[in-house]
Amino acid sequence: MTPPANWQKSSFSGGGDGNNCIELTTTPTAFHLRESETPATLLTTTPTALAALLDGIRSGTPVAGRPHC
Repeated sequence: MTPPANWQKSSFSGGGDGNNCIELTTTPTAFHLRESETPATLLTTTPTALAALLDGIRSGTPVAGRPHC
C-alpha cells in the first residue's frame, strides 16, 4: 500500500525547506515515517508500537524485549 502524500515534518526539524528532518504520514491503520534525505525508505508501524517507542524514549526506559544501548 502506498502511504498518502501529505507528509508532515517533525517540529524539531527547524524552519525552511531543508532536507534534514523526519517526516510522518498516516493511514487508517498505520503510521509511516521517513527521513527526508531518503524518502523512498519508509518505516511503517502501528499506533500501539509507535506509542510504546515514544514512551520509552521519554522515560529513558527501553521497550520490553529490546536491548538497551
